[in-house]
Parts: sequence; structure tokens; C-alpha cells
Amino acid sequence: MQNEALANGILSFIIPGLGQALHGNSKKGIMLFIGMLVIHAAAYYLANNAIGSVISTAYHLYAGYDAYINY
Repeated sequence: MQNEALANGILSFIIPGLGQALHGNSKKGIMLFIGMLVIHAAAYYLANNAIGSVISTAYHLYAGYDAYINY
């Protein structure tokens, strides 16, 4: 079970929402994926610098952590 939680966390870090969707919480997974698209677009067009990269990375970390602890 621990390995599955870790796998969901890693998958959700790579593509936010994927780990949640695979675990059965598809609504949250879709919302996290849409959030990723919005944050990446905003980071690209508005803050195409280190701050945008930090915000994007923090969002990916949150999604991965959320998938790991809610498995």
C-alpha cells in the first residue's frame, strides 16, 4: 500500500491530478489538472522568470503531496 501511495504521489507530481484520478477521486484530479494549466499559462505569459518557475514547481509539489497523503 505504501508503494501505491508513493506511485500516486510521483505521478501527480509529474502531471497534477493524475494520482488523484487513478485513486478514484477523478473530480479532484480534473480540478488539479485544470489548475496546472492555468498556473502554467499565467507563469508563461505573466511571470516568465524564476518566480513563475517556483510557483509552478510548488503547485506540482502540492499535487504530489496531496495524492500521497490521501491515498
